[in-house]
Amino acid sequence: MIYKALLGSTLLALSMVSSPAVHAAPGQSERANLKEAHDPLSLNSSVALVADADSLEVLYAKNPSAVVPIASITKIMTVVVTLEAGLDLDEVITITTEDIDYYKNTRSRLKPGSEFTRRELIHLALMASENRAASALGRSYPGGLAACVAEMNRRAASLRMFNTNFAETTGLSVENKSSANDLARMVLHAQRFPLIRQFSTDPQFSVQTGKGQLNFRNTNRLIKNKEWDIQVQKTGFINEAGRCLVMKARVGDRNLVIVLLDALGSQARFADAERIREYVMAVAPSTASYVTK
Repeated sequence: MIYKALLGSTLLALSMVSSPAVHAAPGQSERANLKEAHDPLSLNSSVALVADADSLEVLYAKNPSAVVPIASITKIMTVVVTLEAGLDLDEVITITTEDIDYYKNTRSRLKPGSEFTRRELIHLALMASENRAASALGRSYPGGLAACVAEMNRRAASLRMFNTNFAETTGLSVENKSSANDLARMVLHAQRFPLIRQFSTDPQFSVQTGKGQLNFRNTNRLIKNKEWDIQVQKTGFINEAGRCLVMKARVGDRNLVIVLLDALGSQARFADAERIREYVMAVAPSTASYVTK
């Protein structure tokens, strides 16, 4: 597929700075309006951002300031504040009935009464997007869940994620919202943590319970694709957010931050990522013609 014809209209000479936010409700009409945005790559995602992680040049953008629900992308910030608090990663935490999701009624194999280290819960939250793991991380934070969420919002503000709000630690709440611009900042910050890089990209992980071993797989199918060199990743999904994906990955000779939000269809976000990879590989940096949006 040839993308060089898109040069000049889609490569932007912008660093990731604050821009006016477009707040989007999760209704069908609002989603339709977002999807109608100019998009030469014809991505399924309503919101997309591709930026060079080193120079901060934005290579591709579609509704990058739209504020939308982000689902389990939330879990990255949950883990960030947990690690920055310097908590004991080997502390054993018990899953309780407080960690059961009565909001979306999602299922989990982490049964109340089962015990895991904080390290294991971080691993499961990042790699397998385990909601009860993320809930337990917030509940066991010093001061409890409210204190954890408050720190997540404080940390977001300190990272200049001014269009971001966290309401809880799993991403199940539609009130967890952000923009592609903000999430790119979060990914760049998260990639500084070796544990986040390792755990989010592990293809599989097993934990022991009183009833035996539980095996989990990475929710991102691109992890096993040899054409991808992914350094940090997180998937997300609730109906109101659609299928979401954020990554820091090496594509060709560039380190990229990729944000894809509100894709419809279980495989659409991965297809969008592949289209973006082909696009970046086809466009030599030396031939790029940058314009300002």
